[in-house]
Amino acid sequence: MNDTMKTPKVALGTWAWGDSGDAGAGYFGSSLSRDGLGDIAKAAQAAGFTLWDTAVVYGMGRSETVLGEVLKHYPRSDYQISTKFTPQAAGTDDDPVADMLEQSLARLGTDYIDLYWIHNPADVERWTPRLIPLLESGKVRHVGVSNHNLDEIERANRILEDAGHRVEAVQNHYSLLYRAPENVGLLEYCRDRNIPFFAYMVLEQGALSGKYSAQNPMPSGTNRAEAYNAMLPQLQGLIGGLYNIGQRHGATAADIATAWALGKGATPIVGVTKPHHVEGLIRTAALALSDDEIAELEVLAQSAGVNTRGWWEKDM
Repeated sequence: MNDTMKTPKVALGTWAWGDSGDAGAGYFGSSLSRDGLGDIAKAAQAAGFTLWDTAVVYGMGRSETVLGEVLKHYPRSDYQISTKFTPQAAGTDDDPVADMLEQSLARLGTDYIDLYWIHNPADVERWTPRLIPLLESGKVRHVGVSNHNLDEIERANRILEDAGHRVEAVQNHYSLLYRAPENVGLLEYCRDRNIPFFAYMVLEQGALSGKYSAQNPMPSGTNRAEAYNAMLPQLQGLIGGLYNIGQRHGATAADIATAWALGKGATPIVGVTKPHHVEGLIRTAALALSDDEIAELEVLAQSAGVNTRGWWEKDM
């Protein structure tokens, strides 16, 4: 088995890097430029945030390609790359997992991946064994599972353990508004077994960033606008609570929503599309919420009464 994976306090998400780069276009509608992304990487690397999370299906290769170009200016040992095998995008060759990995390696400009995930549990028994030769070849250093429920994680783990490996990380949607991993005992399972739990969408694609409101909705025509704009009025109380607690800590609403996930023992994966997002992560990593503050936020989140489960997610 490989050395234990170094788990950062916060990981950097690049889902939005798969957007076309044109303002208002793509899943998120983020306006991205190559120079701007280079500035983000520079700020992140300097601050010690060095685990970058991507996937083949983020812009169908675009996110990996752009990330590879941005990171080529740094020694490979100075950063970690996390990317994913997505069963729904698998080819029909003899070994679609190995094939997808090779394409990722080429786009990212590297000969190994630090953390390779099975993106969703389409067929645990079919895909999990395919990770074993990749671990043994050294092309993959560590493996994890994403969007799996407890039963699926245990099945994947049994397959890996039979070959002397194990599930080394779990990545699921987890936020103030979506606490299914906690409610079904998945967080506790990971904690008991010392498995890092990575939480994606802690800011609910920006809905908890404090940037958007009923008066200032998300960019129209984007997928996230379709998912979140209608619920923004219901989130006002929670956003107000995030803002007020942020005032006490010299932090923003987004910092507090991320700090909540840290306080619950998760490693948040936070999407970064502007250099100031990295400044927020520096603030977040340095602050600790009190039990009372965490409880206050959870009451406000509960009373918002919204369901933010993604269309790709099964019930936990």
